Amino acid sequence: MVLDVNEPQVWVLIGVFATAIFGMIGIVTTSFNRTLTTTVSDLREAIEARFETMDARFEAMDAKFSGKFEILDCDIQSLSCHLFGADPR
Repeated sequence: MVLDVNEPQVWVLIGVFATAIFGMIGIVTTSFNRTLTTTVSDLREAIEARFETMDARFEAMDAKFSGKFEILDCDIQSLSCHLFGADPR
């Protein structure tokens, strides 16, 4: 027995399969969107943590160098005063 395309059972099956396909597309799209959002959020947090670490390291280096530059500036100032005759010695 072969069913023709004008039989109601055939149209019901076509409707059921179409609904199932559209439902699966919706579920897969939602799942992919959630996965992508979570991945991007995790990546953003990792990048922000890396930048915070880099900022802390730069601040430590800045504090380390600023102290050395103050000492060096003081030494250069005393040498220039001595060489150019402004030294009261």
